[in-house]
Amino acid sequence: MHSKTIEQSFAVQYAYKLHFTQKLFDVHNTLFKDVFDGYKKNGRVKAFFVIDKGVHEHHPGLDREIKDYCVQYSANVQYTGSLIIKGGEQCKNDYGNVSAILEKINTNSICRHSFVVAIGGGAIIDMVGYAAAIAHRGVKLIRVPTTVLSQNDSAVGVKNSINSFDKKNFLGTFAPPYAIINDTDFLKTLEQRDWIAGIAEALKVALIKDKKFFNYLEDNAEKLRNRDMTAMQYVIYKCAEMHMHHIAQGGDPFESGSSRPLDFGHWAAHKLEQMSQYTLRHGEAVAKGIALDITYSQLMGLISEDTQKRILNVMQKIGLDLHIPVETEKEIQELLQGIEEFREHLGGELCITLISEIGKKHDVNKIDLDLMQHAIKVLNDGCKIKID
Repeated sequence: MHSKTIEQSFAVQYAYKLHFTQKLFDVHNTLFKDVFDGYKKNGRVKAFFVIDKGVHEHHPGLDREIKDYCVQYSANVQYTGSLIIKGGEQCKNDYGNVSAILEKINTNSICRHSFVVAIGGGAIIDMVGYAAAIAHRGVKLIRVPTTVLSQNDSAVGVKNSINSFDKKNFLGTFAPPYAIINDTDFLKTLEQRDWIAGIAEALKVALIKDKKFFNYLEDNAEKLRNRDMTAMQYVIYKCAEMHMHHIAQGGDPFESGSSRPLDFGHWAAHKLEQMSQYTLRHGEAVAKGIALDITYSQLMGLISEDTQKRILNVMQKIGLDLHIPVETEKEIQELLQGIEEFREHLGGELCITLISEIGKKHDVNKIDLDLMQHAIKVLNDGCKIKID
């Protein structure tokens, strides 16, 4: 008997928009209700809101403002309820948060043509997105990121995730949001460490893709550190634009390959977050990871010592702490284990992005562990004195 095979291929077109605004839920701002225009030919959509507890505390009238907004535009959107969850990376460690969101999606009859609106930092955005993606095989998601890092990087992509088995983002989905809305008003209440930490992702894309953007970061380092909103708005817009362009033009939006340039500095960052029990912010860990891989690049001979010092100087002027918090041999080996875990995360083939010059990435498939251990020492010794 001859065997038979049926083969079918298909393509799915994805599209979503990133909006920039201020005072999103002010009734005089029609953007939020306009986002739903054209989704349904007739009738309003249901929306359920998940709000980061920290955002709620710094904006105590937010939930009432959202309700009033939905009443004002009741022909467009129906408020079905809200859930407040403590943000930060810890929220991704507790599956109970996912269960709580799924329960609310169920009891509020949020279907595949209804919307979950996630308002908060990158961790909340990740976790809520994961819950939305697995409910009914995917309900619509609107992201309202409230931190620098989430507005310029984590919320503008197509990934959603939670942590499991002591590994960052072990459970996750690729599910593009319906829309992302950046409201600069949320940035005004950020702690200084969160303001600064998010700039790490801008440095990341500049170093691997755009020397002119790096020059801007260098020229405006002190303005950014001192919370100049105009400078920050440009950084967020440019970084988000480059991130979205990479997703569309890179040819691998769902990361089926092994090259992950947007994860520059992330092998160490992910492991440092886990080792710190997630007391390190993601951006803080990314800054350390970038600094380490920059130092390794210099020791490999890919970049000059002057280039290395120039990059580290800019990072320090912005206010980023570049010290790698490992002291004992056991801690060093635990951090280096992050390389193997990153290989598993990539799907089996190691591909680490370094740079050969500012604005130009250089992928390697093998890491010299002895040299990387030396890079840790070199970087930490350099961090003891201010680089000029």
